[in-house]
Amino acid sequence: MHFRSIFFLLVSFVILSCNGQAAENIKMIEAKDFAETMNTTKNPQILDVRTPEEFTQGHIDNAANVNWLGDRFVADAEKFDKTKPVFVYCKSGRRSKKATEKLQELGFKNIYELKGGFMKWSAAGLNKPTE
Repeated sequence: MHFRSIFFLLVSFVILSCNGQAAENIKMIEAKDFAETMNTTKNPQILDVRTPEEFTQGHIDNAANVNWLGDRFVADAEKFDKTKPVFVYCKSGRRSKKATEKLQELGFKNIYELKGGFMKWSAAGLNKPTE
């Protein structure tokens, strides 16, 4: 019985330790801070994880469309430099949350997630017309 208690504590510690690591690589930030951090980063890697249809309706300048719902997300994400910061957004934040977790699993070290997605970006008046 004593062994089970120790085993349970050990497993709980490992699980909690892994959860703590996830937060270190992913930083969820507000739209204006997201824009400022992007603008002060040399050659920022910007991933729009919405569908191609959503992307064509407007996106952040220099963003690459890496569709979270598509079957090539991992292959497309692997084309980016894992050692450099990556900026990720979707429409409202649900897909980008899943995408940033996957990017961390793939080995990306410095991930910025746009809190509230492109909707918050637009509401903050940060979107410019894209061609």
